[in-house]
Amino acid sequence: MTTTTDQRDPRTTGLKAWVRYFLDRPLTSYHLVRGVSALLLALGLLMVLSASSVQAFYDTGSSYTVFFRQAIWVLVALPLAWLASRLPIGVIRRSAGLALLLTVGLLVLTYTPLGVDVAGNRNWISFGGPFRIQPSELAKLTLVVWLAAHYSRQSRRFDRWRHLLWPMVPIAALVSGLVVGQHDLGTALVLFAIVLGMVWTVGAPARLFVGSALAVGGLALFLVSLSSNRVDRLTNFVNPFADYEDTGWQAAHGFFALANGGWWGVGLGASTQKWEGKLPAAHNDFIFAIIGEELGLFGALVVIVLFAVLAYAGLRIATRTRDRFARYAAAGITVWLSSQAIINIGMVLGLLPVIGVPLPLVSYGGSSLLPTLVALGLLTSLAKTEPGAAAAWRAHHKQGIAARWGLARPRRGR
Repeated sequence: MTTTTDQRDPRTTGLKAWVRYFLDRPLTSYHLVRGVSALLLALGLLMVLSASSVQAFYDTGSSYTVFFRQAIWVLVALPLAWLASRLPIGVIRRSAGLALLLTVGLLVLTYTPLGVDVAGNRNWISFGGPFRIQPSELAKLTLVVWLAAHYSRQSRRFDRWRHLLWPMVPIAALVSGLVVGQHDLGTALVLFAIVLGMVWTVGAPARLFVGSALAVGGLALFLVSLSSNRVDRLTNFVNPFADYEDTGWQAAHGFFALANGGWWGVGLGASTQKWEGKLPAAHNDFIFAIIGEELGLFGALVVIVLFAVLAYAGLRIATRTRDRFARYAAAGITVWLSSQAIINIGMVLGLLPVIGVPLPLVSYGGSSLLPTLVALGLLTSLAKTEPGAAAAWRAHHKQGIAARWGLARPRRGR
């Protein structure tokens, strides 16, 4: 008797067929976003604890102070991310204008007595005690959502440049200008990347996109030239040892951390560069250097691969969905998180100047973590607009409820 292999069962046809089967499933993007986000968040909490333990002990007498603060922000952000994943897309689209108005109001407050200077940037608002927020981080999310809502409502074709640039340019210039006025060039560069990514996504002509990119690049260089410290960082990032005792200190010790890590790292918690005075912002902007030191090249590559998978999932949503708002919002979120990760990792590796941009989900900071998790919650909601995804999610959800309450029907034997 001859048996035939069921070609529809991926378990009988090898790894390649299983991968193809997994990628063809309607909820693949949804599960990729959730899974990668959870892994990066867990790794971030672990590395914040390790990277901040020495400095926290010196400052507060406890090695867990910074970690507990980050954990509290996670507990606050997760319910908001869940809410963003459950809100109807129409509600999010209609509230984009109000969210942008509130964000601009918060940015303006940084120029009032409520504004607080941190490391030369007046980009924080203090409401008394330890509670402070950084509105420029929220501006990334609101700008993405507003641009997606604006472009999705356009009934005209995008074959004329004024339909693409009005009123996007004045709104983006207002938000970016308020951020630049805070001396936060790193966040401004991420906002510029979001705008360029959205213009490309809606199908701008090549000459308009290239012209916009050149204009943004020229503006960035002009802003750099206004600060001698920025000029020094820009000219010394290739060889930070040329000014080791000053502008090159942070980048040089980032190199020391990566070199010390080798292939497999010195072990979790065993970093030497996190000790006081060696690597500034070890648990924040330069946490990738601590990952490279403690987990080695292997751990650093894992982080890069996770961000690459997240970018793939976001672009998959943007290319597969038929909803215009979902397409633009998914592309904007992907450009935002990917460009920020590239800038952060690039400055740690010495490929880009040190401009103070956190690594999404991994670096310490509630003002960055909260909008990032909300954006990823929104991305899981957008994933349900892919063909067949909504029906598959409802079926999966109902099956899960039935299993939890013992209502699932037993499977019949063959």
